[in-house]
Amino acid sequence: MADQHIVIIGSGPAGLTAALYAARANLTPLLIEGVEAGGQLMLTTMVDNWPGFRDGIMGPDLMAEMRAQAERFGTEVIEGDITKVTLGERPFTLELRDGRRITTEALVIATGASARWLEIGSDRKLAGHGVSTCATCDGYFFKGKPIAVVGGGDSALEEANYLTKFASKVTLIHRRDTLRASKIMQDKAFANSKIDFIWDSEIAEVADVEKGEVTGIVVRNLKTGALQDVSLDGVFIAIGHTPNTSLFEGQLDLDANGYIVTREGTRTNVPGVFAAGDVQDHVYRQAVTAAGSGCMAAIDAERYLEGLPQDLGQAQHTVA
Repeated sequence: MADQHIVIIGSGPAGLTAALYAARANLTPLLIEGVEAGGQLMLTTMVDNWPGFRDGIMGPDLMAEMRAQAERFGTEVIEGDITKVTLGERPFTLELRDGRRITTEALVIATGASARWLEIGSDRKLAGHGVSTCATCDGYFFKGKPIAVVGGGDSALEEANYLTKFASKVTLIHRRDTLRASKIMQDKAFANSKIDFIWDSEIAEVADVEKGEVTGIVVRNLKTGALQDVSLDGVFIAIGHTPNTSLFEGQLDLDANGYIVTREGTRTNVPGVFAAGDVQDHVYRQAVTAAGSGCMAAIDAERYLEGLPQDLGQAQHTVA
């Protein structure tokens, strides 16, 4: 049991917590960072809702501490981008872009989900400096300030309503003249006096007036082409997330939106494969819940490995 190995894909809160628990169980885990090392917290500034840091902690600093803690207990971390996985036979095989092949008896998938951006340049440039994709994470920083929410689905309206607890005014910007959200969400938003709507429009630019923080937006009417300047202090993009699961299509059960389906904790439909964090959670999408599911995945994997026959239970991951 002490020599058993598992591989973890992803280095955000879910992956690093899984690595920490696996390492403390003497499973000597191998963690593959992935393209976005550290996950979405690497794009944030101050994190005020992580337990234990009453004064907050910078997102990249938190991820550095989590990685150092996992390594302290024996986690091996390697850079790499997985291009192919084979889960239909054991041991599982992972192929990296540089040609390396990794085999393992247990696999934890913590590849996360990527927020969809406007792809106008200035939105990514000002991420963490007035532009956010998480109202629960960042709404507190906009007390008494005017902000905008982009989107027209349930998530956008849920975030708009939530943000009225903090902002002085919320302007919802939608590309069409009708919303896609459910009627109950629409009724709630229309009844909220702090929410205004700009229809048939998109954000052409997020302005910072050389301050390095959002000072306003330029809105383009899609029917007339007219441009409108709107002064505000924050922009929340709520046009959805894309789970990073393309590698697993046809091998793991995915829901209609591409998220990995888990059951009985973090187990997937393939014995020995577990999923944690935003790659299987489209409801909460918080760093702390991702970390919690990473803990669960490591414990589930440990129990799985304990039940393997002796010859398999002693198998280690190999890198060639």
